[in-house]
Amino acid sequence: MEKVSLYFENGMLLEAKSFGASGTSVGEVVFNTSLTGYQEIVTDPSYAGQFVTFTMPEIGNVGCNAQDMESKGAYCKGIIVRSYQARPSNFRCEETLDVLLKRHGILGITEIDTRFITKMLRVEGSMMMVASTEIHDADELKKVLESSPRIEDVNYIEQVSTKESYIHKEARYNAETFKYEEPNTSKKIIALDFGIKRNILNELTHAGMEVEVVPNSMKASLIIEKFKAKEIDGVFLSNGPGDPLILKEEQEKIKALIAAKIPLFGICLGHQLLSIAHGYDTYKLKFGHHGGNHPVMNRANNTVEITAQNHNYNVPDNITEVATVTHTNLFDNTIEGLRYNDSPTMSVQHHPEASPGPHESAYIFAEFKGML
Repeated sequence: MEKVSLYFENGMLLEAKSFGASGTSVGEVVFNTSLTGYQEIVTDPSYAGQFVTFTMPEIGNVGCNAQDMESKGAYCKGIIVRSYQARPSNFRCEETLDVLLKRHGILGITEIDTRFITKMLRVEGSMMMVASTEIHDADELKKVLESSPRIEDVNYIEQVSTKESYIHKEARYNAETFKYEEPNTSKKIIALDFGIKRNILNELTHAGMEVEVVPNSMKASLIIEKFKAKEIDGVFLSNGPGDPLILKEEQEKIKALIAAKIPLFGICLGHQLLSIAHGYDTYKLKFGHHGGNHPVMNRANNTVEITAQNHNYNVPDNITEVATVTHTNLFDNTIEGLRYNDSPTMSVQHHPEASPGPHESAYIFAEFKGML
């Protein structure tokens, strides 16, 4: 393993060992509290531009495989783990995490105190960082960091969105057959791809919707034309990376879809963009919500759901002027779900497909199908 140096924007310099790709990378550091699912996290496009610090100390122990990929690639800047296991043991393992990271040019950082980093981020908030196997001088690392764009300045959607439209052909994963089920659909929707996860698509098709995934660049006029011609029954707005406030074209597109009274469902970034399109700007959380064990209150029946989360931005409380809150985060009482009052529109901040994580919120996909 090579030496790797980490320089944080608060001036902290740490040394560790590296696996995966070599080189120099700049990104925002966050921490994830999931106990399982490191491959799904690494391949989730919503982590584009970020280093993920795992609070689970042992990472790599079950290897990686093609079935557990959440996208075609890996888009995070790097991962930080306490102990990397180079010899995985699992009957589904096809390659090591080290091989996956090398193939996609992702830095792996290990033999470091992840508890210290997590506590620092909890106190000081998410921050930018540079990690390098090539540069180890603090002043040089500081120059690289200061000359690099911040995550809120980069439109990562352009990097992660599909370039060509396609029909998603899989449904929910069957743990008995170790295969993805065949879809059985009665409605059709378009999914605007801002960095969509594979298991969101699986849950949409499992709920009975044929899903055509389209680039984020598809014109609103074309989508509205398809809806009026009854070629589609609704539109899904996907998860994705970065700051939603910089996505001006997407905001205008969603405003047009709202005006056309098309049934809309948004998850994570889609949830945030719907808020902005209604005139309510998002704000950044101190260190975000990232993990597979976050409690959320379902306001309709006063039950608690354990959810998967991955976001740094949130919708404002005064969104209640135009929408009804359906879900609330029990860690900090932030808004986790909305139904808009004057349009067939619903959204959630958490990830009901829960990959990785519990499946208590999967009913939300069926609710969208019912709305169609």
